[in-house]
Amino acid sequence: MATAKFEVLSNSINAPIYLRLSIKRGLTPRAKTGLIIDSKNWSKETKLPKQTTGANKNLKTNLIKLQVYILEKYNVAYQNNINIDKQWLEHYIDVYFERIDENKTQTKVTYWINYIIKNSHLMPNSKGGYGLSKNRIKTYNSLLNRFTDYQSNKTINIKDLNKNAFNDFKKWLFEKEDYSPSTATKFLTDLQKVVRVASEYTPTAENFNSIKFKKVQTYDDDMNVITLTEQELNRIQNLDIKSEALLNARKYLILACYTGQRGEALLSRVIKENFIKYGNDYIIRIKQKKVNQTITIPVAPQVKTIYETGLPYKISIQKLNKHIKTICKDAEINELVMGKKRNKETNRNEKKLRPKYEYISSHTGRRTFATLHYTKIPTPLIMKVTGHKKESTFLEYINQNQDDHVDILLDYYKTKELKERKETVLNIVNNASNQN
Repeated sequence: MATAKFEVLSNSINAPIYLRLSIKRGLTPRAKTGLIIDSKNWSKETKLPKQTTGANKNLKTNLIKLQVYILEKYNVAYQNNINIDKQWLEHYIDVYFERIDENKTQTKVTYWINYIIKNSHLMPNSKGGYGLSKNRIKTYNSLLNRFTDYQSNKTINIKDLNKNAFNDFKKWLFEKEDYSPSTATKFLTDLQKVVRVASEYTPTAENFNSIKFKKVQTYDDDMNVITLTEQELNRIQNLDIKSEALLNARKYLILACYTGQRGEALLSRVIKENFIKYGNDYIIRIKQKKVNQTITIPVAPQVKTIYETGLPYKISIQKLNKHIKTICKDAEINELVMGKKRNKETNRNEKKLRPKYEYISSHTGRRTFATLHYTKIPTPLIMKVTGHKKESTFLEYINQNQDDHVDILLDYYKTKELKERKETVLNIVNNASNQN
């Protein structure tokens, strides 16, 4: 006789609720239900939510219904000698919550891409937790659109995705859709993840696990890094602006160029509460979400002026980028440069020569910060502000190569040599004077 009990194994406010099915000694599969609870609201005695709120009462009711449902499915499986394990338990939990269809085994690739999108809150993420970011969900939506176009009127199943099928999709992305190597590789690796998720429920191709793709750097050799020069920054700072919205956006652009922060961090973390007095100066201490680390930013004079005269009010990143382009256009930042910009009609990035202001955004400030300080102060110190962990990644980010240190060191050697020659000449002159 099997029993089904719920467990909460975390002390967090968003603790996952597990279901453990005890069948016999050594056979106790456990799976997440996809439901969460504040661990303070969980009763260790009843193994159910405390009945302190209406939400907890509804949660208890739902869990009891799930418990009954799983035991009913267990009885059917037991009578039909069906293997019962963690995958079986996960499957019927998903069926109960209508995440998948019980009546047939779903094998379509597009079904499983959709499955990840609809159950994004349950998917493991890169930080070791659960729940995909908005950007990750967006990438899976893009994959769904591209793969739907690729299969056209055909129906491609998970088991069809063998090495040849992946290579065919790769060829289509490169030759038919003209995607860059990094974008095409991202589609391919995301499709691999879809197959791995589906593999718990449906068979995959025999050679699937041998499929590998060469890692492509996002910042490839022909990438055009758009930054602002010191002269352009001066033009922007001296520009006569009447509009309050543009004045506000200019503050953000200057802050970005002298703090090296991304758009999201710029808007939500370069705030009054994060400025800390440091002797006669200030520092900014913030936690970067993307790299999950706390950084300390010395406050430059330009940032100090904005802090003391009034930090900008918060706006959306979309409005900020629009205003920044207007400011740079008015400041005549119109040198023709090569870059990529999305074509609204085709919804694709197109690379071509355009006036520089068309490529300027809040992220330009971050690259500008890195570029302005590169060679002037040690690279590891710049990386402490930008949050880059590897110097190779940092150099790619600002479109520099591993040999840039050569010129710097040669200049150093020449300066040192000239200094030594000067000292030698002075010694000779001094010795001659002493002899006289």
